[in-house]
Amino acid sequence: VLSEQNSSGQPGTVTLTEVDGKTLVSIKLDTPSGVHQPAHIHAGACPTPGTVIYPLTNVVDGLSETVLEVDLATIRSEFPLVVNVHKSETEASVYVSCGDLK
Repeated sequence: VLSEQNSSGQPGTVTLTEVDGKTLVSIKLDTPSGVHQPAHIHAGACPTPGTVIYPLTNVVDGLSETVLEVDLATIRSEFPLVVNVHKSETEASVYVSCGDLK
């Protein structure tokens, strides 16, 4: 579950699925149309994530899919991790949605 941050009104979900030894990261988020919102997997936990571990494809029109070149077991071994979505490329310091990976 991705919970809204900073009164953004942008909750959503993130799903990690292993496909052929890689990890597919799918994000579905309530977002404004046409806005590119950067997303990342960070170390740490919500609401204050740490260092970016894996950059993800920007969320556009509420959707993002990224294939990471690591298997799901590797990602789990790096917990605690968090998925964080930023307001826009120019306002990356404003978080709009965050979810701890468990």
